[in-house]
Amino acid sequence: MSVAKVTEIISSSSKSFDDAVENGIAKASKTLKGITGAWVADQKVTVKDGKVEEYRVVMRVTFVLQD
Repeated sequence: MSVAKVTEIISSSSKSFDDAVENGIAKASKTLKGITGAWVADQKVTVKDGKVEEYRVVMRVTFVLQD
């Protein structure tokens, strides 16, 4: 029997939403072992001088707890 936990993280990128997701998973993988999936719960951009400055995502990351 497996038990999983879900944790919420926020990640950002100056390039794109996809890059923000990749950055978040890469960073989370350094401390969370057994990541099996993630879903983007929210997306947001910050704007400066009429241009997108930063892409942000709120993700819920699922990982299996070790025995």
